[in-house]
Amino acid sequence: MGRQIRIVHHTGYRYSGLVSASHNEARMTPRSNREQNVLATMVDISPTAWSHSYADYWGTAVTAFEVSQPHNRLDLTATSTVDVSGRQSEGPGVTWEELGDPDFRDSRCEMLDVREHVAPSEELRLLAVELARDCATPAEAVKEILRAVRAHVEYTPGSTLVSTRATQVWESAAGVCQDIVHVSLGALRSAGIPCRYVSGYLMPSDDPVVGASYVGESHAWLQYWDGAWVGFDPTNQTSPDDFHVEVAHGRDYFDVPPLKGVFSGVADQELFVEVEMKLLA
Repeated sequence: MGRQIRIVHHTGYRYSGLVSASHNEARMTPRSNREQNVLATMVDISPTAWSHSYADYWGTAVTAFEVSQPHNRLDLTATSTVDVSGRQSEGPGVTWEELGDPDFRDSRCEMLDVREHVAPSEELRLLAVELARDCATPAEAVKEILRAVRAHVEYTPGSTLVSTRATQVWESAAGVCQDIVHVSLGALRSAGIPCRYVSGYLMPSDDPVVGASYVGESHAWLQYWDGAWVGFDPTNQTSPDDFHVEVAHGRDYFDVPPLKGVFSGVADQELFVEVEMKLLA
């Protein structure tokens, strides 16, 4: 049985003074795929902006916009209604030999790339390789490696910054969902398993009341290749369910930030984020 969820994501910047112009990209529109169907979506921008929508390299819906008048605040509200059902918790299955095939590795090279923000510590790299060596299939290795990551890294709100690297998270043994996913990606890729970062939303209640509003937040999980892309939420040690709403995927967070941009002026900026989620059916 599926779930129909409405998400209202309000974000933007407060500036300490007037800025003359700003140029931004928003990735806040959920994607339609085999597991969810976007029924309605709308993006409102204030002040009035020139905007253009397109799909980026990863297939994410992007709203690019420009405010060319002086302003001291930028407000963006993305409202979406999504029908979520049939989350895939396992794939057809692949073997280690298939993952090791040079042609396959070339086709998935971007999701095997250990970039600086996800690169694991030497301790974690060796642990991931050792755990994978003892597993008969890549799918078994995924569960073992992610269990080890979560046992070591405690979910600790406010413990990191967007720029914090996976090696720092592993060393401090604390982070938020974005960090836990980054650590997990580095570990899995070190073991030769293609995987990608997923951004979206998670209903904050396990048993929400239809029609009631809940204060939510952006969430992150990952997908690994097992003959198909299969999701896993390492922060909660569970497969994504009908309360997960996917927005974008890429190599890591920096491919899928909800809002990024530049502005002209000497003011400082402060990002604000408010997410409201409501179960409609």
